Amino acid sequence: MAGLRTEFSFTLPKGFVGDDGMLHRDGTMRLATARDEIEPLRDRSIEGPDDPYLTILVLARVITNLGSLDAITVGEVERLFAADLAFLQDLYGIINFGDPADVAALQDSVTPPDAPGYTEIDDGVVVAEVNAAGEDGESETEPEPQAEPADETPRGRGRGSARIEEVVG
Repeated sequence: MAGLRTEFSFTLPKGFVGDDGMLHRDGTMRLATARDEIEPLRDRSIEGPDDPYLTILVLARVITNLGSLDAITVGEVERLFAADLAFLQDLYGIINFGDPADVAALQDSVTPPDAPGYTEIDDGVVVAEVNAAGEDGESETEPEPQAEPADETPRGRGRGSARIEEVVG
């Protein structure tokens, strides 16, 4: 008999930069409890169940770790990049209201291919990375920044829940 899976690992698309300058991308989110969704509604700063800040408060309760950070506070969630916040909202929706089997598809949609030494750029073109000294031993110039491919998946229900659902009693 299979047990209920209550924690899900993830890798953020961008990553959280801590106070020490360290990048934290890998984390764990647990299933939400009724208390996780109801308690933040008691916060005086929340104007109601449609308040966008409610998302921040709930995510701070259900993210159990991020990189080397063992405790995730509202402050860390507030400082996430927008792409990471959107990813975590989708993940929350999938694990709590959708099919947990969709977690892998969500993660794959935001994570570059796992080909060491290679980087994917627009139109699925994969380019080999050259070591820091270059093939001829001379230093390389700074590479040109790559534009991220446009996300052709519409936000919202197609990739999971784009927002934390209200608990109706």
